[in-house]
Amino acid sequence: MNTNRNILNHEFANPTRFEPAYIPAAPYRGVVENELETLKRQLLAAELGRAADVGANVRLRRAANDAAALAWLTPYPLLVLPVLFEEKARESRKNAGRAALIRARSSELLSLAE
Repeated sequence: MNTNRNILNHEFANPTRFEPAYIPAAPYRGVVENELETLKRQLLAAELGRAADVGANVRLRRAANDAAALAWLTPYPLLVLPVLFEEKARESRKNAGRAALIRARSSELLSLAE
């Protein structure tokens, strides 16, 4: 049998509590998101007003959504969106012209094959 007895001091200091600082995982950009959507709509409306063909609506909306998605990834989306949208709209018009040319050539070839 163990006869060695140690007496332990069971009094501890007052516990220290720390309040963690709230740090969001990502910065809150709700206001910028609304402004970005408003700017996208304005740019799209101006571009749709200049569009000649009816099929441009879908292409330009897709270009606007692509530009807004890319702009959102940058630190300054409101500054980048107009330039990105202009580039995407130009590319969309160029692709539409190419598609029209291919359709015209294809219809000529089909008419010769008959």
